[in-house]
Amino acid sequence: MAKRKIYLILLSFTVTLLSGQTGGDHVYDFLNLTYSGLVSSLGGMNVSLRTGDLNLAYHNPALLSPDMDKSLALNYVNYFAGINYGMTMYARSFPGTGNFATGITYLNYGSFKETDESGNITGTFSAAEYALALIYSRDIDSLFSVGANLKPVLSHLEQYNSFGLALDIGATYHSRNDLFSAGLTIKNMGLQITTYTVGTREKLPFEIQAGITQKLAHAPFRFSLTLRHLERFDLTYDYEAANNNGTSSTGQTQKISDFFENAMRHVIVGTELIPFKNFYLSAGYNYQRRRELEIDSNTSAVGFSWGFGINTSFLKIGFGRATYHLAGASNNISLILRPDLIYKKFND
Repeated sequence: MAKRKIYLILLSFTVTLLSGQTGGDHVYDFLNLTYSGLVSSLGGMNVSLRTGDLNLAYHNPALLSPDMDKSLALNYVNYFAGINYGMTMYARSFPGTGNFATGITYLNYGSFKETDESGNITGTFSAAEYALALIYSRDIDSLFSVGANLKPVLSHLEQYNSFGLALDIGATYHSRNDLFSAGLTIKNMGLQITTYTVGTREKLPFEIQAGITQKLAHAPFRFSLTLRHLERFDLTYDYEAANNNGTSSTGQTQKISDFFENAMRHVIVGTELIPFKNFYLSAGYNYQRRRELEIDSNTSAVGFSWGFGINTSFLKIGFGRATYHLAGASNNISLILRPDLIYKKFND
C-alpha cells in the first residue's frame, strides 16, 4: 500500500509537470521546496531575515554574509509517503572579495516496482532530482548587498532524464540598528537544456519574491512578511475551465473577482518569539497553501506552521513542522555547524 501511494504521487507529479495547465506548467518544481527548519516554521518562504543562518542564503543569495563563514548546513525533510529530501551547504568569506557557498539539494522518491501492461512485475526503477547551489554575495555598502545562486539541475524519473540551469539573483537592505531588513529575489531564471522527451522543452518555475522583517526594539518579537509570485497577480486555478478545454461555462476563463482573495494568496506571514539569545519559538501562516489544500468540512491547521531553535557558538539546531493537509505534515530538521570551532573546543 505504501509503494502504491508513492507511485500515485509520482505519477501525479510527472503528469502535472508535463501539462500546460495553470499551477503545473513547469519542470524542476522541487527547486521551490523549503529545506530550512526555520523557514519552514515561518510559512515556507523568507527572503528578508538576517540571522546568520546559512540556510537563508538559499532563499535569497544576498543574505549570504561573513557571519556564515566556515558554516556547514545539514538539512533533512521527512515528507509524505516515504519521500524525503534535503540539502547540505558550506560557506566561506574572503575580505575584499565576497562570500561564497556551495551545496547540493536532492529529492528522493524511492524505489518502485516496474510492471508490464498485464501487471506482471518486471523489475524496479527509481526517481530522484538533484541541484547544485553555487552562491556568491557581496556588500555594496554597509546597508545593501547583492548575490546570485547558479543551480545546475539533474532530474531522473525512471528512464527519463533532463538537465537544466537555473539562476537566482537577490538584493537585501538592513537598517543601521539591524531592527529592520528587506529582501528581493528573482528565482529560477534559466532553461531546460536536455528534455525528458524529444521536442518538449518546458519552462522553469520562475518567480519574484519580496519581503520585510521587523524586530521590536524593546520586546522579544520579530515579524516577517513575504510576498511571492509578484510577476503574476492571479494565483487561483480554474477547475471548470480545465475540464472544458480552457474555457468556463460562460466562454471565458473564470477569474475570482474578489481583489482581496487574490492579493492574500501572495502573502506569507511569520513571527518569532526570542526570549533568550540562543533560543526561539516560531510560527507562520501560508494563505495560498491553505486555500489550495484545505477541505471544506474540516480545515484544521492547514497552512499553519511552527517550530523552534537552539543556537550556540558552534551549533544551531532548527525544527519546523508545516501542515499541508489533514493527511499529514512535513518535518524539517536543520543543523548548522562550525567544524572549526568544534575541533578547537574538543582539542583545547
